[in-house]
Amino acid sequence: MTMREIAISEFKAKCLAIVDEVQKTKHRVRITRFGKPVAELGPPSPSDAPKDWMGFMKGKMKIVGDIVSPASDPDDWEVLRD
Repeated sequence: MTMREIAISEFKAKCLAIVDEVQKTKHRVRITRFGKPVAELGPPSPSDAPKDWMGFMKGKMKIVGDIVSPASDPDDWEVLRD
């Protein structure tokens, strides 16, 4: 299948429609100026991020000790001294 080529002036006039077309068909479009390619528009590459990022690290950590109390004694904090 050959890549569709459109002039940059047509792309400027129909940009949103062309982007929608690329999204639906997954076919790339070459944009030309004076018959020479200047850019290509294509679908995004697959993401490496997990599909469901919520909870993707479940079971990878272990809580040891108290996670609520301050890490140091509040008497040692200079900001509280006045």
